[in-house]
Amino acid sequence: MTTAVATDPAGTPVVRLTSLAHGGGCGCKLAPSVLQRLLDNQAEANPFRELLVGTETGDDAAVWQIDEATCVIATTDFFMPMVDDPYDFGRIAATNAISDVYAMGGRPIMALAILGMPLDKIPVPIVREILRGGRAICATAGIPVAGGHSIDSLEPIYGLAVIGTCRPEDVRRNSSARPGDALILTKGLGVGIYSAAIKKQALSPGGYEEMIASTTLLNRVGSDLARDACVHAITDVTGFGLIGHALEMARGSGCTFVICDHDVPVFEEAAVLAERGFVTGASRRNWSCYGDAVLLPPDMPEWRRHLLTDPQTSGGLLVACEADSAAALVDKIIAAGYPSARLVGHVEPGSASIVINA
Repeated sequence: MTTAVATDPAGTPVVRLTSLAHGGGCGCKLAPSVLQRLLDNQAEANPFRELLVGTETGDDAAVWQIDEATCVIATTDFFMPMVDDPYDFGRIAATNAISDVYAMGGRPIMALAILGMPLDKIPVPIVREILRGGRAICATAGIPVAGGHSIDSLEPIYGLAVIGTCRPEDVRRNSSARPGDALILTKGLGVGIYSAAIKKQALSPGGYEEMIASTTLLNRVGSDLARDACVHAITDVTGFGLIGHALEMARGSGCTFVICDHDVPVFEEAAVLAERGFVTGASRRNWSCYGDAVLLPPDMPEWRRHLLTDPQTSGGLLVACEADSAAALVDKIIAAGYPSARLVGHVEPGSASIVINA
């Protein structure tokens, strides 16, 4: 007996992309502790004075200074689907990859596509839609997809290698926060929780629209913020969750980051879904890797903690800036098209750790 295969109006087989991947989005990232072990024996003195930013502090991209006026920023990012719509998958992956350039204070100039597809499971028209989604976001960013590389793989993979530029004085690392700084988050949390709900077809249409609107919103405000001297450090919040990326900043800066839990913006359905158990394995791995460096309120429920460790795909920027300028910067970020931007905490002198206040 032949099993019927669903098709769309054009006759293309309908494939649930998330069913072909063991994980999705930035939740596919290696656990922070595993990554640290992999890189431990790679540490060595940097012999290249032109390499301003390498692997030493887990920054978002590499930065190479060409001359007194210009730096090149280079990054790559790719992952497996966390949504079933191929066009949306392409858009999310491209937005996420380009974000690393904005997080360093730069502007992208071109991209190369990275593609791995199980063509025995995914029809060519669906793969074309993934690529079309990526090109659409690159067009929005004003850059070409100038080439790339593709392989036949067991699970679907898509992303970009992105090149950008900036002036040396505009480079913003994740390790330059200062005691007294305020902390700003530019997007809400909940992408991983929504992705877990998608896997079980439990996310509402409105929730899906909210997630797509956030994950396809380019973090281009980062390059504008980097030209402001009151902004000291920037990173983007992705697979390690808010706490994980804040801890990277705290360790690089040698400071304590204090985050007010109830000031952190979250997606509208995220809390309810987390309470119902829609969390990712990556959220649990994140906590097991860095929980010993985090002080939580004694009565914080586990589901609430999952909001802070939730892996974000194409998440927002975490910005450390002078406290006196923070309120005006939040208003500026909101006006630039990031309505969820909020002041979420501050930086204190002390050991490299995270303190969560209720």
